[in-house]
Amino acid sequence: MPLAPWIRKLDRKIWSKKYEQSLILDEKNFHFELSRERMRVDRNASPLAILIIELPSDRATPSDLDFLGRILLRRVRITDSVGFLSGRRMGVLLPDTSKSGAWKLASDICSVYPLGHDRPNCDVLVYPEDESRRRDGLPETEEEAEEKEVRLGVESLLTHPMPAWKRSIDVAGAMVGLCFAAPLMFVIGMLIKLTSPGPVFYSQEREGLGGRRFRIYKLRTMRVGADARQAALREFSVQDGPAFKMVDDPRITRLGRLLRRTSLDELPQLWNVLKGDMSLVGPRPLPTAESLQCDRWHRQRLSVTPGMTCIWQCWGRNTVSFEQWMRMDLQYVRRRSFAYDLKLLLSTAPSVVLAPGPR
Repeated sequence: MPLAPWIRKLDRKIWSKKYEQSLILDEKNFHFELSRERMRVDRNASPLAILIIELPSDRATPSDLDFLGRILLRRVRITDSVGFLSGRRMGVLLPDTSKSGAWKLASDICSVYPLGHDRPNCDVLVYPEDESRRRDGLPETEEEAEEKEVRLGVESLLTHPMPAWKRSIDVAGAMVGLCFAAPLMFVIGMLIKLTSPGPVFYSQEREGLGGRRFRIYKLRTMRVGADARQAALREFSVQDGPAFKMVDDPRITRLGRLLRRTSLDELPQLWNVLKGDMSLVGPRPLPTAESLQCDRWHRQRLSVTPGMTCIWQCWGRNTVSFEQWMRMDLQYVRRRSFAYDLKLLLSTAPSVVLAPGPR
């Protein structure tokens, strides 16, 4: 009988520890909660703060992470979510919380640790960022540059890592494709030089996985200086939204029209696939200026690696609104699989041949 209270106390401690551990999400479930909170914010624009805590490399044992987790659970609200991130990091989702409020929690957590090397490093990201970010192409101020880093930080947390099977197919496909396409690109390059002054290849900055910027490569189909004329032709665009597409674009060369009609101008993007900037299948990357003008929910497409072909390329090209285009990309994000990628690859060639309208 005298042992009963001690046993009950021990049982409560064991139950409490298991209960606390069950409240700490693993990386996969934390990512799911972050995606769900992002969709909530996209609907009602309420702020979401994300506190990221990284332990020192020599203070990141399982017991150290368990200790940090117990500290967090004792200080967060019931509406907050605590979980693991890659490396030595843990994250806290703080709905309806300002940046200053998140830093207050970070200060409380760090105060538990002694000053010096043992104290963890904290960072705070806020979503959504200020919608007044610059869209007119003028140089960014320091404040706008900081806002862009915040946005990229949040979007980088929401990315889906590329499966090993997909990357293997990309590398093999790009290598084989480049070997077969090299003689054809050489001939096309000679024709470009003979018919239009300027370089053979054209590169443009675009936004890829998690908002990371990279340069996409194409065979040049327009006259030199074409980018500078786009603003003057914007009113003639047949595509709504921020994307630009024009019938009988006067900037395109005669050879360029043929290359666009057959999509041969996109062959150099196999190099982007080999580098890892792109995949064979994935949402088409938009030019940076156009991507920055997208609505927040449109940017969910940046959670996967962009590709050379996708649903829009196969079944909606030049025939759907910009919003339908974005919904097609998000449909791919939800349905992506080996079988679905294979289906899109096999559907690309006939869709390129049969698709009407501007390229």
